[in-house]
Amino acid sequence: MGRPRTSASRALSQHFLADRATAERFARLAVPRAGAVPLLLEVGAGTGALTAPLARRCRELRAYEIDPRLVPVLRARFSRAPGVHVVAGDFLAARAPRTDFSVAGNVPFSRTADVVDWCLRAPALTDATLITQLEYARKRTGDYGGWTLVTVRSWPRHTWRLIGRIGRHGFRPVPRVDAGVLRIERRETPLLDAGALPGWRSLVELGFSGVGGCLHASLRRAHSRRRVDAAFRAAGLGRDVLVGEVDPGRWLRLYEVLSP
Repeated sequence: MGRPRTSASRALSQHFLADRATAERFARLAVPRAGAVPLLLEVGAGTGALTAPLARRCRELRAYEIDPRLVPVLRARFSRAPGVHVVAGDFLAARAPRTDFSVAGNVPFSRTADVVDWCLRAPALTDATLITQLEYARKRTGDYGGWTLVTVRSWPRHTWRLIGRIGRHGFRPVPRVDAGVLRIERRETPLLDAGALPGWRSLVELGFSGVGGCLHASLRRAHSRRRVDAAFRAAGLGRDVLVGEVDPGRWLRLYEVLSP
C-alpha cells in the first residue's frame, strides 16, 4: 500500500498509514471477533488504508472524512463495498448513535483530545481503538507510572489500555514521533452507579485542581483534615503523594471514605 495519491494536509494534521500489514493488525485489534461489531464509526478515513480491513470485520462501517479532496477517492474505492458508507464532514460534529457502536481510526494528532472526549460522552459507545501519539497513549493508560485527570475521571465507566505501537516510519508523511494504539472500553458493569458519578467527578476534579499537585492539600479545600487523613489511610497513601501518582483503584478508596 504505497504513498497515497493525495498529499496530506498539515492544517488537518494528517499522517496516512502506509503499511498494509500494520493496517490489518490494527483492524484485528479494533475488532477482535470479526462480525461481532454491528456498527463501527471510523475517524478520519483518509484514503481508506484502515477502511478496507475494518469493513471486512464489521457489519456496517461509517467512514468519516473531513478533507473534501479525499471524499471522492473513498467513495470511488468503496462504491461496491456492502455496508460501507462514506460520510463527508467532521467526525466531531456527528451525532452519536443511540444503539451500541464502536469507534476506530487513525486520529489526527492535533485532534486526539477532542475525539477522545467525544467518545467518552457517547452513552452507547462500547469501545474505541485509536491511533494516537505514543506519548498520549502512554500517559492516559498509566504506562509512565502516572495517571491523568481524564483517565481517573472516566475510570468507573471505562478502561484504558495501550495495546500496540506503530513506528513513525509507517506513516506518510513521517511524523516526528511514534504512535500508540489506544483502546478505551466501556465496562459491562460500572464500578459506581449513575447517581454516584457527579460526586466522583467532583472529587477527582478537586484533587487535580491544586497548585503543586499535592493531593492531600487539594482535598482539604472541601473536606476536614480528619476525613482526608482517614481516606489516605484507607487508600494506603502518604500525605505528600502527588496527584498524578495515585492510581484509579486508590481513588476509589478515597471516594468511599469522602463521599457523603
